[in-house]
Amino acid sequence: MLDGVSVGIGFIPQQDPSERPVFLDVGPGMTVIVRHDCLTWEKPDKDWWMGQVIHCGGPARDPKIHNLFQIADVDSGEIKWVNADLVTQILPGC
Repeated sequence: MLDGVSVGIGFIPQQDPSERPVFLDVGPGMTVIVRHDCLTWEKPDKDWWMGQVIHCGGPARDPKIHNLFQIADVDSGEIKWVNADLVTQILPGC
């Protein structure tokens, strides 16, 4: 059975409280997998990309919690700002 909250006509799944979000453990220098967030004009031909974290940014209230990352795409070299929830995996020892 799915746990969640019914809102209007939709259903919002709730994360298991025992699961720690991946982005809480991300730091500069780490290699990560990022879920591709298609922009309006892009073809949806990419599911994910790999990048190296350059900078971690956090809110003023708690600078230990990062909600934005500056990540360099390892294939193109392009540097992108990424919302923390798009980071799906940290690659060990890369």
